[in-house]
Amino acid sequence: MAGVSQREARKAAERRQKRAVEEQRARIKLVSTILQKPEELRTKDDITLLSACVDTVEELEKRKQKTEARKRKLEEVIDEPDELKKKINLLAAAIQAARYLVIYSGAGISTAASIPDYRGPNGVWTLLQSGRTVSAGDLSEAEPTLTHMGITKLYKEKLVQHVVSQNCDGLHLRSSLPQKALSELHGNMYIEVCTYCSPNREYIRLFDVTERTSLHRHNTGRKCHKCGGELRDTIVHFGEKGTLEQPLNWKGAAEAAKEADVIICLGSSLKVLKKYACLWCMSRVPHKRPKLYIVNLQWTPKDGVATLKIHAKCDDVMQLLLEELCLEIPHYDRSKDPIFSLATQLRPGEEDSHSRKLLTKDNPGSVGSTVSGGWYGKGCAKGRRKKKV
Repeated sequence: MAGVSQREARKAAERRQKRAVEEQRARIKLVSTILQKPEELRTKDDITLLSACVDTVEELEKRKQKTEARKRKLEEVIDEPDELKKKINLLAAAIQAARYLVIYSGAGISTAASIPDYRGPNGVWTLLQSGRTVSAGDLSEAEPTLTHMGITKLYKEKLVQHVVSQNCDGLHLRSSLPQKALSELHGNMYIEVCTYCSPNREYIRLFDVTERTSLHRHNTGRKCHKCGGELRDTIVHFGEKGTLEQPLNWKGAAEAAKEADVIICLGSSLKVLKKYACLWCMSRVPHKRPKLYIVNLQWTPKDGVATLKIHAKCDDVMQLLLEELCLEIPHYDRSKDPIFSLATQLRPGEEDSHSRKLLTKDNPGSVGSTVSGGWYGKGCAKGRRKKKV
């Protein structure tokens, strides 16, 4: 009997707790409704209830402030022309004075190539969070932007020593930036690798290799030309941990960050990059860390520690910056795209292993036809747990 009474007591306590939660929810809803009324329209009963629920009113006010703060962080800000010019001058001076300069690039440098970013007004995550669908054009039709070509020019002029990219679109490689100077932390849509070979054997293709892949599913359906092992893509989806040596090149990224005295962040919200402590030299005292320059239209979590924050589109900044440095941005010539000389051709019988559009040396039209699957389709789903890849 004692056991039964204890069980009944526990159930009664659970019922009381459930009622308390329901009453609290109802109270919050009622107080919220009252707070939305103009003060002059509130009744005496409304005022009495608000006076009796001071804690609830304070909690709702805090929630409102947090919501408004989140909205402000999503707003895009653009510097006035005169202010932008002054900031460009400061950035140019910092580049010229830098001993070892590293660029961290994000999706914002590829939006001019009609590739959506993630957290902008029409970004992937923004659309998903608002319940809208995400579609992507055929990314093989995208070309390196003015910013990509400007970065390559800065590298060739020995003003930039390394580039750390979050992008999977392969446009840094296609802009003639050498792989030794590049860390593609989240992979490259044109590269598949054999992890059975040591070191891993890399295959650069003329098409998006991720058609059959997605979160935690990376086999592309093709075989290694040497050992016959399954090839896999190099994409690191949200919820995964990238461990491939190339093209991720974490070693190169960490060494570059350690050596850097100046870091320029272009078109990144930094919400993911901020989690990689090795990129920020956090073990050093603040005044010995690299000087940080950020170019982004929206707020980033590193704004407070940045030496300079520029609110402008990346292409606009790069154009003005190279003019200030008296450098000419090279024009992208598709016929000379290095991917054509780096690519490994498919073997006989592999032609039907994909249905993606092949890169050609002819100029494409605008990024049009919609594709699904791979890193930009099914791969948009967030993972709930980390998994080594």
